[in-house]
Amino acid sequence: MDTIPLDYPTLRLIWWLLLGILLIGFAVMDGFDLGVATLLPAVARNDEERRIVLNVIGPVWEGNQVWLILGGGAVFAAWPPLYAVSFSGFYLAMYLILVALILRPVGFKFRSKVPDPRWRTAWDWALFVSGVVPALVFGVAMGNVLLGVPFHFDEIMRTHYSGGFFALLSPFALLCGLVSVTLLVAHGAGMLAIKTEGDIALRARRLGGWSAVLAAALFVVGGIWLATGINGYALQVAVDQAAPSNPLNKVVVSGSGLWMANYERWPALWLLPTLGVLGLLSSTACLRVGRAGLAFLGSALAISCVILTVGFTTFPFLLPSSTQPGSSLTVWDASSSHMTLFVMLVATAIFLPLILLYTAWVFRVLRGKVGAEHLGKSQNPNAY
Repeated sequence: MDTIPLDYPTLRLIWWLLLGILLIGFAVMDGFDLGVATLLPAVARNDEERRIVLNVIGPVWEGNQVWLILGGGAVFAAWPPLYAVSFSGFYLAMYLILVALILRPVGFKFRSKVPDPRWRTAWDWALFVSGVVPALVFGVAMGNVLLGVPFHFDEIMRTHYSGGFFALLSPFALLCGLVSVTLLVAHGAGMLAIKTEGDIALRARRLGGWSAVLAAALFVVGGIWLATGINGYALQVAVDQAAPSNPLNKVVVSGSGLWMANYERWPALWLLPTLGVLGLLSSTACLRVGRAGLAFLGSALAISCVILTVGFTTFPFLLPSSTQPGSSLTVWDASSSHMTLFVMLVATAIFLPLILLYTAWVFRVLRGKVGAEHLGKSQNPNAY
């Protein structure tokens, strides 16, 4: 291990930060796709308007979804116990997300195959589901991370999950789901305001403004609820941050208000939820005065700050256990080996900048408004 230039605790911390960056990348980039799909029935009143809306995200959604693949790959390679627990315990929720995400390419491909309005309307609603369901479930999952998940390890490190799908839908988790939906709707509205004109842009600006205000209010309510009515988790004694990963080699306590300990230790963290609320309010103001680009940046800032708020609130926990707190997964005991983290970091340092450059190039090529003139005069069977 002497040949590795970074020590084990530093690499673990770097990969915790990288996981957050990948989650932010997915939420910001694919988030506006989900938001636009959710807004489709509300902002588009006829087939031409719906085609315009779909052409806003049609050329870019596949590239944006790369961030989801990167995030899942990072969890699998850098945090194997986290991958094992979450993808087995949340199996039905993950399946629901996958079904909804599969509806998106199928909807894009098939809605224009038949000119019958009923056929196209059915696929438009399928696309709506492909937007709202993942946004809701991702938020519910984040709420359950804050609540704790009912799992534990036995003496030979086998995972035992004692929860069920409907148990995930607690009131607090559903509130987090609504924060996610309203936040991504505001984000998608900002993109529609940038890329469209006329009635579509006006409706998007109006709905996005109200959605941002609602997201800010729900976020504040969730924060108050978390601070006063939700049990948090804390390490009872310091752990060896350089020790090999063993989730059972620690003592964890659970109690009311413990999630606020990091804010007492580092008061500067209050800047994150504050910026999240300010980003949403600024997005509302910018949408009302027609500054769509600034509105989009405001919602992107809010999304980033919401994810960072959850991450720093729960640090060093990755996934707390509500049934046996000692089985909780933390940054210091749920990672891959020292060498694995270093090799992956080198690969990430090479390929992540390439992905960012390619993404920037694609959006530069596709800059400009999307209007009826881009749809063509003929009924192209492959057009949206």
